Amino acid sequence: MKTNNKTNQKLQNSAIALMNLVLFFSASEKAEAQKKANIIGIDHVGINVPDMNQAIGFFTDVLGFSPVTTLGPIPLDDAWKKTNHMQAATGPVTIKMIQAGTGANIELFEYKDNKGSTKHPGGDDIGASHIAFYIDDIKQSVDYLKSKGVQFLGEPFLMPSGDTEGESWVYFLTPWGSKLELVSYPNGKGYEKNKPTTLLWSPKNPLGKSNVPENHQDILSESAIHSLVETHLTIWNEKDVKKRESLMNEVYTDTIEMIDTHLIAKGHSEINGFIDGLHKKNPNSRFSHIKAIDFNHNIARLYWQNGPSEKPDATTGMDLFIFENGKVSRLYVFVDNKK
Repeated sequence: MKTNNKTNQKLQNSAIALMNLVLFFSASEKAEAQKKANIIGIDHVGINVPDMNQAIGFFTDVLGFSPVTTLGPIPLDDAWKKTNHMQAATGPVTIKMIQAGTGANIELFEYKDNKGSTKHPGGDDIGASHIAFYIDDIKQSVDYLKSKGVQFLGEPFLMPSGDTEGESWVYFLTPWGSKLELVSYPNGKGYEKNKPTTLLWSPKNPLGKSNVPENHQDILSESAIHSLVETHLTIWNEKDVKKRESLMNEVYTDTIEMIDTHLIAKGHSEINGFIDGLHKKNPNSRFSHIKAIDFNHNIARLYWQNGPSEKPDATTGMDLFIFENGKVSRLYVFVDNKK
């Protein structure tokens, strides 16, 4: 049971904290891979259609979407076709971008005199894909689409347990045979009950708000947060490794992450080692407040200075704390540039 609790701790965090992180963090504080890729989100999903007019009619008249931009017909040279694994005799391409409600756009491609395969990939074929549309009432949507002659591949299925508990979904086909999906989870998904650190984006909830009621978020009192932050300062000023570890057990979760501009330290051991290195490098320096601690639900900010008694502000910066289950789960360290 203890092991399960430790595993769950990494998934638990306040959705309110996630919303506030947008205000506090730049790309340099995000995960290293995403920072390097500089990916913000999904702009569009592209699909090929055999007949552009048919596709536009379906997305517009049946689904209520809006075509916005058009390109083409654009002739494709042999080099382009070879690079993009296309048949040499395929003709020009026409492209239309469709605004599909709240979420990613849909980009439609129609190739004139298309010499590529006209067979849709099977569900287990490599490259098979589908687009899922969120709706609030799946029965209403299914009834409406059936009245428009849309073919469904079965009936809506309600997920009974697991991470997707509470989600209903069903597949349906476009007039040209592409598979699409309706999905609905008006009361959220099962995984959200554990207050995960990361929430899946949803078109019904674009800011990432949790479906867990706020009174279940275990918001710490200001006095509790103040005590934890003060003990955090004590940890960073403590020179004894074992004493620091004992205090860390009181203040930090087992899976705490410390994110600095130049490194990410995970767990008590790595952070303890980092602090030990600071003491060895600057044995006479201490951390202290610059001003009072700021609070915002399960987030706090501490503006600090570090240095010897003769120059206590040799280095200044700010720590931003994310709390879960009564402890610090993430610590973002901002060090001011030296003048």
